[in-house]
Amino acid sequence: MADNPIPDNLHAQHLILLACSGRLSQIVNVLVELGIADLLADGPRAVDDLARQAEADDSALYRVMRCAAAVGIFAEGPRRVFSLTSLADGLRSDNPDGVLPLVKYNRMELTDRPYGEILHSVRTGEPVFERAFGMSFGQYLEQNPEVDAFYDAFMSHWSRQFAEEELAQWNLGRFHRIADLGGGDGYFMAQVLKRHPQVTTHLVDFPWMADKAEAVFAEHGVAERAVIQTGDLRTDPIPDTCDAYFLKAVLHDLADEEAGLILRRVRETIADRDARLLVVDSVLDPGNAWDHGKFLDVDMLVLHGGRERTWDDWKSLFADAKFEVISEPIYHWTLLECRPI
Repeated sequence: MADNPIPDNLHAQHLILLACSGRLSQIVNVLVELGIADLLADGPRAVDDLARQAEADDSALYRVMRCAAAVGIFAEGPRRVFSLTSLADGLRSDNPDGVLPLVKYNRMELTDRPYGEILHSVRTGEPVFERAFGMSFGQYLEQNPEVDAFYDAFMSHWSRQFAEEELAQWNLGRFHRIADLGGGDGYFMAQVLKRHPQVTTHLVDFPWMADKAEAVFAEHGVAERAVIQTGDLRTDPIPDTCDAYFLKAVLHDLADEEAGLILRRVRETIADRDARLLVVDSVLDPGNAWDHGKFLDVDMLVLHGGRERTWDDWKSLFADAKFEVISEPIYHWTLLECRPI
């Protein structure tokens, strides 16, 4: 057993928290549903006041909030008055850097039911989404418009953060025509086109996603610089007139066999042209380092059959498809730039 630097009393607390983590996630979900963080945005309030606004029983709400405060979610003061903490502030609906969309995503049936069968995934290595719902992840979204709308907003939340934090560093304006492969609703590429008026795009995705992209490009005033193609990256033609091929959060949904197939098809499309492969995905931190991608990796196992990858995994996958990585490894989500060999 590895040495544990945590003092015995804290070690015991952490063990109990680990054992009660399922209950804690339910508690956080209740507080999110009641909008408690938003009610405390303007300052501390008594629990009976919160209960009136949230239409909850004040005694029951107090007991739940007291439990949450014990782990740093909200803080209890004198006379049952509660205030926000830095953790609770991340649950406000108007916090663009918060985790509210992720909390909701993790507690909805879309993810909750498959995780109830995670043991099957661990025993077989197979995803269980179709086993749980009788259809694929994409088919479920297509047939459940309310869930699909939430998922679009959820993905756009992270795309906004990417656009704000990374676009200026990636220098995508050096390309003339970018193939956005599996581009989804087009939100991220719309931000690229807005920043770089000389760039055009050719987006490829399944029909029900391509329809959304058409509306998003129009909304952002870039529709005249975008071609939208419906198709499956594994079987349908890939645009052959582009100087960059962009795959954002696509390959981690796929097992190595399918990801490799798509990369080989891109390589065949590039042929002897001087084009670049641009993959936005996560690079896992090695060893015991904290990395949210390690949670996403289990998501990929259970929901899609894909995986998050280490730096060595990525180099091997690219090399097999006749690409060479020319960017430096940055752990967590990053842009991996490759040139054809």
